[in-house]
Amino acid sequence: MNKGIVSRIETIIEHLELTVSAFADEIGVQRSSISHLLNGRNKPSLDFVMKLVETYPQVDLYWLLKGEGSFPKEAGNGNQTPEPLEKEIESQERAPKLLKEEKHMEQEPYKIVLFYKDGTFRTFNTKKD
Repeated sequence: MNKGIVSRIETIIEHLELTVSAFADEIGVQRSSISHLLNGRNKPSLDFVMKLVETYPQVDLYWLLKGEGSFPKEAGNGNQTPEPLEKEIESQERAPKLLKEEKHMEQEPYKIVLFYKDGTFRTFNTKKD
């Protein structure tokens, strides 16, 4: 995966006609970290990926991570990006009410996921199989 994403980052830099230094400055990361990434020394962090897609909206997250879709992102190209986390949280906050209305309260959760502000997460399985 690392070689693929590095290749796509190089494609973005070439498309934008930027130097590696200018690219690093624009997305707000250290120049050395871009150099290490492009040389295969480091893998891109979630923070790096998010800064890149926030700085350049024409970069589709799924294309960057998995090579699916196209670059630059086309309007209405069929690539669906997930809803923002806030909307997901809203729907989860409404979930208990829906469960009561549908009388599914006997169901037990099987997985709990905690998301941290630094972009990391932990998953806990509640059932032992």
